[in-house]
Amino acid sequence: MEYNTAAGVYDSVTQFKVYEDYLDSKVTPMDLFYLKSRELALKLVEHGHKGTVLSREEFEEKKAAAQAAQAAKSNTFYSRSRPVTLASAGKELKDNFLKALAEREEANRSGKMTSVIFIRDHNTLGQEVSGYIDYAHRLKTQDFEPYFSGKKRLMPGRTDLCYYNWKTQVSTSNSSPNFESGPGEDSNRTLLQSDLYIHVVIYDHNIRTV
Repeated sequence: MEYNTAAGVYDSVTQFKVYEDYLDSKVTPMDLFYLKSRELALKLVEHGHKGTVLSREEFEEKKAAAQAAQAAKSNTFYSRSRPVTLASAGKELKDNFLKALAEREEANRSGKMTSVIFIRDHNTLGQEVSGYIDYAHRLKTQDFEPYFSGKKRLMPGRTDLCYYNWKTQVSTSNSSPNFESGPGEDSNRTLLQSDLYIHVVIYDHNIRTV
């Protein structure tokens, strides 16, 4: 019932270009007959004299939310309908961690799944660092071919969900398009034995589709 009500509100705002059009839709021929003025009729509607009416701020807020939801829906459909190019395709992967990333690459690129990667290891300076990486977001912002080819090592950084340098004690926490910070409770946890890292865990969130 709540969903239907919300959907009804969104439908009621998206069909109008501006707030004045929304108000005008609530003015009846009877109102114009007695008031003799459309402007006066609009003001009576706006001030709630003809029942519950959205304020200008509420109208703009709901219209923006409805447009954002529609855009997100369109983007999701587009991303799932177009072919996905995989950086792991054709690579001979021997390490368990890289194999696990390859198994999840298509799902994270297409929006079927979002995975958070926890890594603890030493950086190029020999300092022990650890952190959580939003895999789906990294796939969109970085070229993963060097990682799957073994030319580079995937490591957490200060711009990832969480980062901690055990030597310098530098700590950062950030949000991403998919997560506030770190994995949530409703996730599948996979601990991996890797020859490349001290400690690796992957948390998977399957995205439900309607």
